[in-house]
Amino acid sequence: MAEDIRQLLLAAFDVEHREHVTAIRGALGSATPDWNDVFRRAHSLKGASRAVDLPAVEAVAHRLETLFERVRTGATALDRDAANAVHLALDRVEAYVAGLKDGAGPEMPSDALTALGRVLDPPGAAQESAPAAAEPSRPAVDVPAAAPVAATASAPAVQKAAAEPADPGTAFLRVPGEAVDAMARASHDLASTLAARAPAAESLARLARLARDLRAGAEALAAEAPTEQPGLRAFAAEVGSFAREAAELSRRQAAATSAIEGAASRVRAAAERLALVPAETVLAPLARSLRETAREQGREVDLDLQGLDLPVERGTLQVLKDPLLHALRNALSHGWQTPEARRAAGKPEALGLGLDLAVRGSRLQVTVFDDGPGPDLARIEAVARERGLLAPESAVGAEHLLRLVFEPGFSTADAVDTLSGRGYGLSVAADAARQLAGSVRLEPREPAGTALVFSLPLSAARRSLLLVEAAGRVYALPGGAVERLLRLRRTELPVAMGRTMLRLGEGKAATSHPVVGLAEILGQAGDPADPEILTAAVLRAGGTRLALAVDRLHDVRPLLVLPAPDFGADPELIAGTAVLPGDVPVLVLDPDGLAARAAVAPSAGTMGQAPRSTTHEAPRASARATILVVDDSITTRTLEKGILEAAGYRVVVCVDGQDALDRLRAEIEPVDLVLADVEMPRLDGFGLIQALRADPRFARLPAILMTSRGDAADVARGLDLGADAYLTKQKFDQRQLLDTIGQLL
Repeated sequence: MAEDIRQLLLAAFDVEHREHVTAIRGALGSATPDWNDVFRRAHSLKGASRAVDLPAVEAVAHRLETLFERVRTGATALDRDAANAVHLALDRVEAYVAGLKDGAGPEMPSDALTALGRVLDPPGAAQESAPAAAEPSRPAVDVPAAAPVAATASAPAVQKAAAEPADPGTAFLRVPGEAVDAMARASHDLASTLAARAPAAESLARLARLARDLRAGAEALAAEAPTEQPGLRAFAAEVGSFAREAAELSRRQAAATSAIEGAASRVRAAAERLALVPAETVLAPLARSLRETAREQGREVDLDLQGLDLPVERGTLQVLKDPLLHALRNALSHGWQTPEARRAAGKPEALGLGLDLAVRGSRLQVTVFDDGPGPDLARIEAVARERGLLAPESAVGAEHLLRLVFEPGFSTADAVDTLSGRGYGLSVAADAARQLAGSVRLEPREPAGTALVFSLPLSAARRSLLLVEAAGRVYALPGGAVERLLRLRRTELPVAMGRTMLRLGEGKAATSHPVVGLAEILGQAGDPADPEILTAAVLRAGGTRLALAVDRLHDVRPLLVLPAPDFGADPELIAGTAVLPGDVPVLVLDPDGLAARAAVAPSAGTMGQAPRSTTHEAPRASARATILVVDDSITTRTLEKGILEAAGYRVVVCVDGQDALDRLRAEIEPVDLVLADVEMPRLDGFGLIQALRADPRFARLPAILMTSRGDAADVARGLDLGADAYLTKQKFDQRQLLDTIGQLL
């Protein structure tokens, strides 16, 4: 029993230590780190390692805690040597925990303690700052309050576990990735099988309708038949019984089909959540491996990892893992310059290396980059001619030369070393791109350096999408591209050269943009849904903004984005497809493609527009009410803020319930209404409402809960705690929200 408890604690520690390590690394790369938080992280890591009896980790965490305490108080500066020592210590902790087997870890190298000891000079500080690694285990007095749930194949579960308490009886499972893939395939097969049954259900419904009509005809004949023909009445009664049986069978079939489809939908959603994992789950160890290699080579590097929180299909990440490690090592080799050369070029002494994952339209783009000297085109050309890849006198451009580096065995290195020289690193990258039905290219970076760019189909990535309606059809826009949502009177907007204009920004920084209708861009011209009100989404597309007019705004949802249809789709405009509940497909539009088409599309808003008033109308918010928007999703906060500001309200935003409560208690500004999500870290929406109603200052402050939790029990709980209204995001209606706010104010 004790061993089982220890395994549970170790599983919880595995999740917790990664959360602390990630947060500390993030602070080191931040321009304004919160050293109080970093210190608390190191302290928590020390306490957690003590609780699970890992003295080797505790010793390193203790020295980190001492260092961060000195940095926090200004006694020590976190210079490059100190930062390198911290990274080394975190690498050693991660490797040690990853190597735990049956509760016992590998030998912890002493270099991390030594490096931290040098930073914690003067002499004697190292002896004072670290407990003995061999010290006997102490009672677990700092046992973590929550034992998070973790599943090896599902990083979202791991991430959520770091923030949510788990049921003490929950078991920790290690699920093979192949089993997750098999479950995903089976769930899709189940959905296909159910779809194939739809015609049979429709046939049964038609049979029931025919039986009903037959019964009506038989009863009419029986009513007109002479009394001496009782057989016709008996036949009519039998037909009536048949019709009733057919109707009941059709009803049962419809109910069963609905229940099965609902269960299949839940199975498919669960399978998709397991198959999609944050890229960090698979790719995070690359950073540790590269730092170790750089230390072995005696080279200073600054690592920049971006987009590792993007959910991607686990199989895709597994295929990319080794090629990306090859690419990073290759960048470390070919991008390296001496500190003197870098200083002369105006660069920092440390080589900048990075890995970036991002969604570009319908593609997943993975980039390995450095700020070294860039591709040596002359050397590439010389090697290509030596190997016979180019004709002796042929003239070639840079683009063609950069394609040659992916040939097997192609290398510009003068000698083979532990980093490069055999010429297969980029060849491996090209093979991986082909395996994933994508492409890879090498290109120079500005102002200096090289980038290796993978462009892969977005076969499975979950993205936040804004659902909009135009010309009677629903479309999806990438939430990350949405800057603002606006609802304005058309008569208040200027018109230039026949085009409705929208002015964004203030003062000298303000810019004017023509408003273009989504329906017009898609070739579905028609009258606007509301001839007096313009509903628009301001998108960031490339280096510009696009003011896109739509008929309605529906909702913001995280949805699985699949490739665009093979036929009937405009590749410039369509970035992919998403499936709404009920298996309703919607096209995901590419903001860059929309911007390109908008340049030649007619302006929205002039068609059917009411004549501009010659008298000045007073603003709707002459005495503007202030609304506090509380949501941990930056996209949702931004969209709600845009909707409310367009309606004339002043908006203040907070990231969670505790942040909102602190701001209200500080009385920074008068707040007239609170609009809050329910599911948030630290203090959720229910807790916020409860705290407000318990404080006499806010007991009568209007408060609305708007959340995806639409169960009757959740609605009742929110209203019982004192919420004035409870709205669900699944059925988001902008007008309903504004009407509700208007009634409360």
